[in-house]
Parts: sequence; structure tokens; C-alpha cells
Amino acid sequence: MRTDNVDQINLADPAAVRQLIRNGQHPGHTAGLAPGYLQGNLVVLPGDWAMDFFRYCQRNPKPCPLVGVSDKGDPILHTLGQDVDIRTDIGSYNVFRDGELSAQVSDIRDLWTDDMVAFVVGCSFTFEAALVDGGIPLQHWEKNLTVSMFYTNIETTPAGKFGGGMVVSMRPMSHAHAIRACEITARFPNGHGTPVHIGDPAEIGIADINKPDLGDPQVIGDDQVPVFWACGVTPQRTVVQARPPICITHTPGSMLVTDIPSHGANDR
Repeated sequence: MRTDNVDQINLADPAAVRQLIRNGQHPGHTAGLAPGYLQGNLVVLPGDWAMDFFRYCQRNPKPCPLVGVSDKGDPILHTLGQDVDIRTDIGSYNVFRDGELSAQVSDIRDLWTDDMVAFVVGCSFTFEAALVDGGIPLQHWEKNLTVSMFYTNIETTPAGKFGGGMVVSMRPMSHAHAIRACEITARFPNGHGTPVHIGDPAEIGIADINKPDLGDPQVIGDDQVPVFWACGVTPQRTVVQARPPICITHTPGSMLVTDIPSHGANDR
């Protein structure tokens, strides 16, 4: 997990994981950390952009399952756990200005203002422990990779300034495991739920399955099929295309780990 000199038992505790991240001891991806707890994608926007984005998430619950919203100017997400500070508790942040990436930073304390609103969108990492517990191996877990992500031709429903194509994450698995994965992930609507596509990548606009737009490539075996889930990078990409004066997001794969049990995420 790219974490050095840390007792591995701590990695099962979401509060301990956040403390490691806050201390700068875990800057990498969070797949496999605190299994059984909800993880989320981050979007931070100026207050006058927040309502349109809120409506966008409501209209697109598959790629944008909204699990937390801060009060304006308050960086503490009280509904997602004890002492969850959005400024420090993600390992790596992207800072966009007018739609262009301007910096990648390890905390955003110097950037946070009283005008900002933070949104946390559910992540497919939330259901991965359930897949593994169900006997479905995950290649990116086994090889310590960031899951493959792709831009697609699947359009989302626009709201105000926001709209555009869906981003998906991909996990290769056998046909039997793909069927089982649909059954398991149906229990996690706030972690993107069931797959949006199984099989031929070209049908959703992916030209080369071996060249993900984000994350690491994965090997698809002869007896396997690519399985695609809606991805929480979708709202991040949508926001960047809308070109707000400033937008702060997580870097892909580096999520917010919450205290919310994943089996309870469906009720939020």
C-alpha cells in the first residue's frame, strides 16, 4: 500500500488510516485500506458553483452517488466520521484553476476559504472488500496497482454548468465472477452499484483496453471479461470541463476513507 514503517493492523481502522494520511505517511492509493468502510471521491467548489453541482449529482446517482456535503466554509465533514478534515485527510489533491491543473499538493489548508463547499461522492473501493470476501480476486489489489479508469461515450444528464461523459473503472474477472459481482455490488448503490457495462470496450467508446486514461493497465486473461463500473472521477472531469475559477479534487485512487460501514452506506 506504499506505506512505510507502519503496523499493518492500523490499516483496517479508518480513523488510523486518516491519521497516517494526515501525518504524510501514506500518500498513495487507498484501495484495500480500511476494508468494509465507505471511501469517497472529493470535489471542492466555490459557493456560487455548489448548487448546480448538487443538482448534477442528484440527476446522475450512478456515477455521482453523493454521500457527504460540507457546510459552506466548514472543512469538517461531521456526517462521515470523527474529525474528518477534508483539508488534510486525503493523500494527494489536484488543484485546478479555470479548468487547468495548476498544482498537486498533499494538503489544502492554505487553499481553503470560507466560500468553499466540499462534496464527497461514493467510490467503488467501497464494495471491493465484499467482492474479495465473495471469492472474486481483484488484480489491482494483488499487484498493488491503481484500478484502470477510462473515459467513455456514455453521456450523463446535465445540470446548469455541468455535463459530459461518464468515466468508468474496470476490473477483469471470469464470466462466473462477473455474474456474482453484479449480485454483490447491487447492495452498494452509494458505491456505484452494479456494473454499467460488461464485455466489448468499444461499445462504450474505449479504443484500447490496455491504455487506461487513468490508473494502471491490467491484464485480461483469455478466460476473463472486462467489467465496468461508473466511477467517481466522472464528477471531477465534469467540473474541470466547466472551468470554475478554482476546483480541488482528490487524485485518482487516493480517496477519503470514512467511518461509515460500507454495509450501511446504502442508507445514507
